[in-house]
Amino acid sequence: MQKSNPNLNSLIGILYAKSEEKDANLWRDVAKRLSKPIRNWATPNVGRISRITKKGDVILVPGKVLGAGIIDHSVEVYAYSASKGALDSIKRAGGKFATIEELVKKNPTGKGVMIIK
Repeated sequence: MQKSNPNLNSLIGILYAKSEEKDANLWRDVAKRLSKPIRNWATPNVGRISRITKKGDVILVPGKVLGAGIIDHSVEVYAYSASKGALDSIKRAGGKFATIEELVKKNPTGKGVMIIK
């Protein structure tokens, strides 16, 4: 099913292509999750991310990161989008936020990446 957002369609296409090119099942899985209705996307808050990660982890959220809670250590978070509160919390903890497309460019095989639902 085609999404109405051309940027999202482009990202899904990039993920499927990289999955085939690098034989990386991670990207196929993320593409399938982003192809679903937005109401089914992952929406973890930074408090949850803080509870299930440790300093230096690389996190992938196939959806939107929300700002509720506190994160007390630095992590690299890659997601389709994030709320302003989430961005502020991640940066305040010394972490980094970037898009899924940037992660695909940085780590084409997807090794060492943790998906958070």
